[in-house]
Amino acid sequence: MRITRVYTRRGNKGETSLIGGKRVGKDSRRVDAYGEVDELNSVLGVVRAHLGDKEIDQVLSLLQAELFIVGADLSSPLEIKAPRMEKQHVIRLEQAIDQFNREVPPLREFVLPGGKAEAAGLHLARTVARRAERTVVKLSREEPINDQVIAYLNRLSDLLFVLARVVNRRAGVTEEQVDFGRGQT
Repeated sequence: MRITRVYTRRGNKGETSLIGGKRVGKDSRRVDAYGEVDELNSVLGVVRAHLGDKEIDQVLSLLQAELFIVGADLSSPLEIKAPRMEKQHVIRLEQAIDQFNREVPPLREFVLPGGKAEAAGLHLARTVARRAERTVVKLSREEPINDQVIAYLNRLSDLLFVLARVVNRRAGVTEEQVDFGRGQT
């Protein structure tokens, strides 16, 4: 498939096409879901534009490619043949979480999002991933979807949290933690 022009004019009346041709409103829950995944992908692109860590950049590049699969999965009703998230994608995220989590000390308190700009961007991406996950859960209550999408977004937000901590650690930036017992950082 080649994209020869960006605009089609088919969406001028507030509708768009899903994979398979079904027309839906641009305000449908399904469009919201894959739109939030697209936003997440863009946030990761901003982080990568500033990131100097090649190892983490490679991880984020793969995540961005997989988010296109998530988007295709969400824009395709289950009866349509399309790229789908699979359990192996979720397992790979769990392995990455375990690998990178070994680099940071165990948490005793909540971490304030921030530190190095790239880490703050990863924290932002984590919150966008959580929002996308919530929207996909709402969609799943309205129509059938691939359950692996929810699991993937859930693990992805965990990985983004760990990567934010690793970016700060590798840069020598101390994380601010909230001590709820004393109400201070």
